[in-house]
Amino acid sequence: MQNKYEKMLERKAKIEQRKKELQNQMIGKLGEDIAAKYLESKGYKILERNFRCRQGEIDIIASEGVSVIYEQEKPEKIVFVEVKTRKSVSFGTPAEAVTEAKQKHIKAATQYYLYSKNIKDTEIRFDVIEIYLTKTRYKLNHILQVF
Repeated sequence: MQNKYEKMLERKAKIEQRKKELQNQMIGKLGEDIAAKYLESKGYKILERNFRCRQGEIDIIASEGVSVIYEQEKPEKIVFVEVKTRKSVSFGTPAEAVTEAKQKHIKAATQYYLYSKNIKDTEIRFDVIEIYLTKTRYKLNHILQVF
């Protein structure tokens, strides 16, 4: 049986773990916001953010270029973007965190997205945007056609 001190230490550890999880979520959201603004500044149109399904999640879905066919706009290319934000590279670069398993989930989620939106005959691309944060600045690296 745990004494009061052990329970208090256990509770404190859980609180610290939850704080770290929330901080990581905030860092991830900040990175996604930066990436979305960057893509828009480069002429991309953001179609969806944080698309979730059973197969996985896609951070940003954007269109690059638009064709008009029978008075309807159609994206020339749909870009599926994984955003990775880091404060340090002590555990590797952000792009290295996009493992084969993660790629498999992104591809499966992409197939579901295309099916659910009835999108056919449109070129697709998978990009990674790395965001490196410091206290006052950030550096962004857009890697095209990663997988």
